[in-house]
Amino acid sequence: MCVGSAHASRLVVGMKVGIDTGGTFTDFVWQANGRLHIHKQLSTPHDPAEAILQGLALPQMPPQAEVVHGSTVATNALLERRGAKTALITTQGFADVLAIGRQNRPDLYALVPQKPPPLVPGRWRFEVDERVTAAGAVLRPFNPADLAPILQTIAAEGIEAVAVCLLFSFLYPQHEQQIKEAIQAWQAARAQHLRAPGAALFVSLSSEILPEYREYERTATTVINAYVAPLMSRYLQRLAQGLNGRILSIMQSNGGIISAATAGTEAARTVLSGPAGGVVGARYVAQQAGFDQLITFDMGGTSTDVALCPGRLPTTARGEIAALPLRLPIIDIHTVGAGGGSLAHLDAGGALHVGPQSAGADPGPACYGRQGHGWGVEVNRESPLSTFPSFVTVTDANLVLGRLDADHFLGGAMRLDEVAARVALAQLAVQMGASAPEEAAWGVIQVANANMERAIRKISVERGYDPRLFTLLPFGGAGPLHACELAQRLQIPQVLIPAVPGVLSALGMLVAAPTKDFSRAVMAQAEAAEWDVAAWLRPLRARALAEMSAEGFAPEELTLHASLDMRYKGQSHELTIPLGASLAFTVAQFHQAHETRYGYARREAAVEVVTARLTAVAPSTPPSLIAQPLHEADPGAALLGEKLVWFGQRPLPTRLYAREKLQPGNRLAGPAIVFQYDTTCVIPPGWETAVDAYGNLMCRFQ
Repeated sequence: MCVGSAHASRLVVGMKVGIDTGGTFTDFVWQANGRLHIHKQLSTPHDPAEAILQGLALPQMPPQAEVVHGSTVATNALLERRGAKTALITTQGFADVLAIGRQNRPDLYALVPQKPPPLVPGRWRFEVDERVTAAGAVLRPFNPADLAPILQTIAAEGIEAVAVCLLFSFLYPQHEQQIKEAIQAWQAARAQHLRAPGAALFVSLSSEILPEYREYERTATTVINAYVAPLMSRYLQRLAQGLNGRILSIMQSNGGIISAATAGTEAARTVLSGPAGGVVGARYVAQQAGFDQLITFDMGGTSTDVALCPGRLPTTARGEIAALPLRLPIIDIHTVGAGGGSLAHLDAGGALHVGPQSAGADPGPACYGRQGHGWGVEVNRESPLSTFPSFVTVTDANLVLGRLDADHFLGGAMRLDEVAARVALAQLAVQMGASAPEEAAWGVIQVANANMERAIRKISVERGYDPRLFTLLPFGGAGPLHACELAQRLQIPQVLIPAVPGVLSALGMLVAAPTKDFSRAVMAQAEAAEWDVAAWLRPLRARALAEMSAEGFAPEELTLHASLDMRYKGQSHELTIPLGASLAFTVAQFHQAHETRYGYARREAAVEVVTARLTAVAPSTPPSLIAQPLHEADPGAALLGEKLVWFGQRPLPTRLYAREKLQPGNRLAGPAIVFQYDTTCVIPPGWETAVDAYGNLMCRFQ
């Protein structure tokens, strides 16, 4: 697939548009005349490209600007199990590795635990008679004739993609390459015989996508890539056609961008691209404002993503998506099913729950006015949403409590239906035995906050970090609505609300640099004499320079970051440690990291190196955030009025402000509500807020 030009993307110095596709809105950010410009477009879940092209067609959009896109195509394909028809070819005796997995029990107390079915059913998992030893020596060579019956079945079943994962192929990849070449030759001969090219069969090799040890994780990751790549490739082709020559780049899960051509073949690298863009954007804004210890809090329409940034982007090679392991470098983000569109309901015991089900963009919250007064009449009876007697969402609860305003949503471009929200909350109040819709709404907010509080504790306290030493940076359409109350519950002393929190993920697309990750299994023993780091990194460096050169970047422009996956001898899991000036320093850093994460270190124990990693980063020019001179403290020019807003289960007189009229240096005390186009900021009682030189709201609890 060819989408755009990698060389052109390096040489063109011009404007960029960052685009993030969310469950409810598609966000656009670009910089012109020294200012950031934003736009929000309702998403089109059936085809995300429609909303993108509709937004880019608006008159205010910069013509022919490069597009940097955070895509949810791969994510949704995995979550909804609607990827390509995929086959697996593996070593004889290992066809069931996907079904066996690790035999973990995520739900420890389930009497009859249910595992999700593998992405590749049993009849599409094939074995070939080849064998490589654990030392990388060929025990039984691969015979191409073994593929003939497999390829006949693949053709008969209409398979679209093939994942190839052979035992120990990370040490000896030649057999996998032979299988790929045989499939390509077979396909060419078949097309010539049928006198029709037909659809290309996508082939994903584990030795290319993940040349590391651990058979199950390597197989699962290779299958994920094969499962989503055909969909991503077709989506990017459609999008590129509509872009009329604009250069297109895609956000990766690791916080960097790649060309659309690479994203089409390595689609597994994009499954968390939207949330990763948010963390990149949040860290950039925080650094500009002088904050380095950061907890990011991204609350959107369907979920909340949190990440802890202890002075750096938190990357990991151990991820999970749709209950499947994903062994590719990603930003370490924890997600919970709590968002503005999360549905509130009572369980069989009468307990209130919020999420993980969501009303999404269609029908959306009750206040969007798309559900009708019968609540659910317009929803297909077979839809999971039909099980909810009333469509009460977190957004509806915020509106009923006065925290959202019907006339100030999306800068007044979209009026909310407060009557519909109150009717929905009144129904929930009856089920709860509450006396008023506001009481039910307060309960919904508290349950949602508790879910998000647990998520933040998981990425901070449970990993040895004290949240009181960090700054909370909320973003997403709903993040600033809940941030201060969450910070108060966690004793986080300050909250930094950026100037454009509702589109910060799209801003992250503009900040991200072109990045590619490379790795190889090392499995070095504890003796330092066997640690030849230069030899481990040499092939990775050669591959990095070659592939980045193909993307249009000269070797002297690149920055290379090396790291090692390390563990104590006898352990099963590793920590990724940046390579220091010496091995002794790197080992010392491993001991420190182990003590921080697990509460102890065994400095006398032998240390093993499992995997060597190299990240190549190309230069990038992020949008400039220009500091403005501070003005007087009085924010009177931005004051819109006052109304009653619920805090602590009672209504309080609350001042209302227009954010675009706030000036650097202005100060305001809670309770207060700050309206802006892309979100609404809630400042509870007891909180003081100052506008800094960059237009951020710096909130502190007094």
